Amino acid sequence: MNVTNLTTYIQYPFAEHALIAATLIAVVSGMIAPFVAARDMAFAVHGTAELAFPSAVAGLLIVNDAVNGALVGSLVVATAIGFLGARHSERNTAIGVILAFGLGLGIFLLSYYHGYAAEATNILFGSIVSVTSHDIVVLSAIAAAVLIVIVLVYWPLLFASIDPEVAEARGIRTRLLGLLFVYLLAITVTEVAQIVGTLLVLSLAITPAATARRFSANPLAVTVLSVVFALLAADGGFLLSLEFIDSNIKASVFITFISFGIYLLARAMELIGLGRSRGRVSTPAHAR
Repeated sequence: MNVTNLTTYIQYPFAEHALIAATLIAVVSGMIAPFVAARDMAFAVHGTAELAFPSAVAGLLIVNDAVNGALVGSLVVATAIGFLGARHSERNTAIGVILAFGLGLGIFLLSYYHGYAAEATNILFGSIVSVTSHDIVVLSAIAAAVLIVIVLVYWPLLFASIDPEVAEARGIRTRLLGLLFVYLLAITVTEVAQIVGTLLVLSLAITPAATARRFSANPLAVTVLSVVFALLAADGGFLLSLEFIDSNIKASVFITFISFGIYLLARAMELIGLGRSRGRVSTPAHAR
């Protein structure tokens, strides 16, 4: 990597904005990813991202705003997931039933869009370099709100995610927490999609936690490691993309490569005995 070129590029406003956005989204996705893994909701993340695509295109057609369109669509999908699928099998079935229809609808709506092709492409693959000062303010507010809620409900949500039956028996409102979580997930997925696009959301919304779980069974350690790995992927991917700024390769590609590379390294370390021993993620005593 050419350090001189990197230092030069990073002084430009677009690079500063992109790096701040990548950091904010990495922290939020890193915090929420362990719950996605614990609740086995990787398919829900994928479904929410994919089903945000038609509403993003609709937002682009109606008000020329794909992000807000995607957010509205994600919240609608989150509501459907929360109410239609109480159990894991029901949830996945509900997502699968409407996933193909949503993608078909998105392609249909996209055929009516006659603006810049890049706007449509950015929905699928993200565009970190187009983040503005206004976007940073919005991202900061959303990130702060999501993080505050996660901190406030961390232990009961963790308990409900790891052992929902016992949590419910202890008086924890697992259904309400589940609905709250899918809303947080929808907001996070929409924001992550701005960076990596709807097709590559899993690289930040699930892979960091999957990697962290290779090193520890302690929930707090998994959360911290998940945030660290998300930061390495998001910030590292963007910085690496600056080396290829003259090409047409999007930063989301490098973010995905780094995220997957860290995961492969973790699996390799586990195979040679440097990772944690296999076992269930433990429930902290004060969360019981």
